[in-house]
Amino acid sequence: MSRRPEGQPSQVHAERLVELARAVIRTEAEAVQALVERVDADFVRACRWMLECDGRVVVLGMGKSGHVAHKIAATLASTGTPAFFVHPGEASHGDLGMITPRDVVVALSNSGETEEILTIVPLIKRLGVPLIALTGNRASRLGREADACIDVSVAQEACPLGLAPTASTTAALVMGDALAVALLETRGFSAEDFARTHPGGRLGRRLLLHVEDVMRTGEHVPRVRPDTPLLEALMEITAKGIGMTTVVDGERVVGVFTDGDLRRTIDRGVDLRATPIGSVMTRAPHTTRAGLLAVEALKQMEDHEINALPVVDRQDRLIGALSMHDLLQAGVI
Repeated sequence: MSRRPEGQPSQVHAERLVELARAVIRTEAEAVQALVERVDADFVRACRWMLECDGRVVVLGMGKSGHVAHKIAATLASTGTPAFFVHPGEASHGDLGMITPRDVVVALSNSGETEEILTIVPLIKRLGVPLIALTGNRASRLGREADACIDVSVAQEACPLGLAPTASTTAALVMGDALAVALLETRGFSAEDFARTHPGGRLGRRLLLHVEDVMRTGEHVPRVRPDTPLLEALMEITAKGIGMTTVVDGERVVGVFTDGDLRRTIDRGVDLRATPIGSVMTRAPHTTRAGLLAVEALKQMEDHEINALPVVDRQDRLIGALSMHDLLQAGVI
């Protein structure tokens, strides 16, 4: 008789788990949907203050709201609105000095009665800094003191006890995203701007890396002269490992010889020892420039169905080589 592994839920328990999970998702989805009608004049006022701010957007929050505030600050900062998080508890012990009269403050509190935030509200008001509240209670002290109060209240928490912040934190997070994206669009923030704030990400690598950042240079670039015997040129191709060699007359690229050229040459019965590579190379080859974006060089390779390109200057002098493998390693592909 087989036994159910210890700790594995029974079928009845599994069904209950699925039911609970779906209930949570439905509750939170309804909370988010309700926000659509809350995008009002206060939302617009908040956006205008942040757009006109020549300092930073300072985001405050305690507990779970603090975690959401951290994320909102990070999203704003990465989408063109300089922002950072300040812990309200630490603010009353010195960190309030991080807020200047040029800033805008966004405070998150579901109840609107968070003591650590209310303690520093008079000081924020004294600085003359616009105060934007994201709260579930517009009639709260924070809601009344705010210059713009955005309603992120929820009908119920997804927690069956009604205690753990769940739907309320989701609603605040979504409204924060709405603010960030509204500002992003209004500023005309582009994919290139996004890449500059995410240089380590794939988009950043695709939009910021240039050919000169990833190309091979110096001794790593395969090159032979036109009078080099074909067999010797094959050794250069093998040694440099990018499936081709450039053929240079002085410093100028006059041709290339690839693995494909080798197959065609062998089919013709050419003497590999006696034939100079200049007589079988591909003349006027495709090349690229060091200043091009790496993704543009990738498109050249894809369009011409080749795996490597010589990199030349404006006088067609060889300065490097670029292969698909180089682009793959750099994360461009």
